[in-house]
Amino acid sequence: MKCPYCNQDNTRVVDSRPADDNSSIRRRRLCDACGKRFTTYEKVETIPLIVIKKDQTREQYDRRKVEAGVLRACYKRPIPVSKMNELVDAVETELFSREEKEIDSKVIGEIVMERLKNLDAVAYVRFASVYREFKDVNTFMDELKKILS
Repeated sequence: MKCPYCNQDNTRVVDSRPADDNSSIRRRRLCDACGKRFTTYEKVETIPLIVIKKDQTREQYDRRKVEAGVLRACYKRPIPVSKMNELVDAVETELFSREEKEIDSKVIGEIVMERLKNLDAVAYVRFASVYREFKDVNTFMDELKKILS
């Protein structure tokens, strides 16, 4: 690992521990040449996941889009941010554990909805109303009946 200060490649690890998210390793390093310390993070490299959208275009999976959808659904709900992050982590784990290179956006939406249903009914309905594109009150009521039964 090259030192970001002097560009020498003789650095050593002085401390190593799991990062806050428990999916990466945080390493404190010391440069033998200049004596400065810096931090690096080591994470498992995942297969790039391509999402097939409704219009059949393809784009690389972006965690921020799932986070944004969950955040909008949980807006003004008594749900801690930590629970939202756990939900997004669980969705991501499920997606990558499938070991597929391409996945339909519908599948991602269904996974998010299933997890939101267990977290908060209002957040679930909010997400479903956008995801399923409710056209009228009847389709909305049909979804509510599913939750209530």
